Amino acid sequence: MNSNYRTGIGFDSHQVGQERPCQLAGLTWPESARLVGHSDGDVAVHAICDAILSACQLGDLGDLFGVDQEQWKGASGLTMLNHLREYVTGLKFTIVNASVQIIGNEPKIRARRDEAQRVLSEALGAPVSVSATTTDHLGFTGRGEGVAAIASALVVAP
Repeated sequence: MNSNYRTGIGFDSHQVGQERPCQLAGLTWPESARLVGHSDGDVAVHAICDAILSACQLGDLGDLFGVDQEQWKGASGLTMLNHLREYVTGLKFTIVNASVQIIGNEPKIRARRDEAQRVLSEALGAPVSVSATTTDHLGFTGRGEGVAAIASALVVAP
């Protein structure tokens, strides 16, 4: 048994803005409002990145993609995921898989879940599972003020 397996968790949330479209789980959702953020606001990708960085003991999203770094202003989540993959594999980590749960009222993930899983898995170079839930009208996600995501990841350390 390999004793170099490591797990990590990540979380992110962003406020819903006025503009459209929304970028979430690596996809464009024209019917939903954009999530406000330094990059494209893709909370699913941000949570996955945090989970992988946590598993690798390499800090968090702000360390790699901080708001003080102009090159990430407006960056797509998929670009960030590709960069993260190159960064951690360059340090000899192997990403085994990731799972992300999106928490919010919209967009409705179910209809495009397979597409999101495929796109995220391709960008990460490892399987990504996507699920979604609501908070039954409780809190900022339940009121439609924002969307959140929580993720876990499994890596093998060098």
